[in-house]
Amino acid sequence: MKKLVIAVLLVAMTVLAWGVEKKSSKTLPAIEYAYPDQSIWTVRTNSKGELDNPLLRIANTLFSKAGIAWHGRSYPAARMFKCLQDGTAQFSMLVKSPALQECCVLSRKPVTVAEIRVYHLEGKPPIKKLIDLAGKNIVTILGYSYGNLLAVLGDERNRGNISVVQTHAAAFKMLALQRVDYLIDYTGPASEVLAATPVPGIRWEVLSRQDVHLVLAKSYPDAPRVMARLEAIVGTLDLEKILRGEQ
Repeated sequence: MKKLVIAVLLVAMTVLAWGVEKKSSKTLPAIEYAYPDQSIWTVRTNSKGELDNPLLRIANTLFSKAGIAWHGRSYPAARMFKCLQDGTAQFSMLVKSPALQECCVLSRKPVTVAEIRVYHLEGKPPIKKLIDLAGKNIVTILGYSYGNLLAVLGDERNRGNISVVQTHAAAFKMLALQRVDYLIDYTGPASEVLAATPVPGIRWEVLSRQDVHLVLAKSYPDAPRVMARLEAIVGTLDLEKILRGEQ
């Protein structure tokens, strides 16, 4: 009889805990996922003409499983950080930045990696480290800071001839025509451009690989607990399949 009573109590406590958790997820306020309006992942656009941010697919799966209402909104980079800092937006997926340290909780593990490559034609010296680009003729894409890479190359001691163009395709055209010697770009957009318009004899090296983390505003109710819950859900997901649109 005693064992039966204990068993009933355990079941009751489990159901109660589940009910509380379910209720709390319903009462959590909706989340705005703020992301940059310039994609480091793709040049493809969706049916609305917006860049097809693959991280939105992760967000959709993540918040669906967490039972939290959400919507995504793109911002210019500076405004995106301000929205996270003042609580206008509550969530993002970004590389660690000093601008996030005071305002946000970051996941312990990354959800993906942003890779930056340097491209060149066959016959040009390979780039083993960033400083190898000092004094070189380089093309970059307008709007990207590439983490701190451009700041380093813009230093007087390292400065070369840096051209800036509007699109990824324009940058690769300059490289193909040998108007520049090196091109810096993110792997995703670059791979899509090269798949559509191959450049004979092209070579590349990895310049940087930056971890991308979940970011949750500290102003969001019970932010550390919610982040722990989101991290637990992420641990159950096949993120690569989701990013490729296969799940």
